[in-house]
Amino acid sequence: MEALMTLAADPAVWAALITLIVMEVVLGIDNLVFISILSNKLPEHQRQKARRIGISLALIMRLVLLSTLAFIVGLTAPVFELPWHGALN
Repeated sequence: MEALMTLAADPAVWAALITLIVMEVVLGIDNLVFISILSNKLPEHQRQKARRIGISLALIMRLVLLSTLAFIVGLTAPVFELPWHGALN
């Protein structure tokens, strides 16, 4: 609990959270515009279904990508090494 309070008091954490929220809003609006443009090309009776499926898939994909990113950030041991790692020094 103390670690959570330390994070809540850190301005860098708040800046990162605000940045993520703004990015999610922008990506959400972008998804809405893109899906509405594509769904308007469909016949009238298919538009609502296409919008629901498109928004649902966009949400699921975003959650999967965020979960994958959280997993990658939590890694502490190298997963693989590049063969030219020593040559760059």
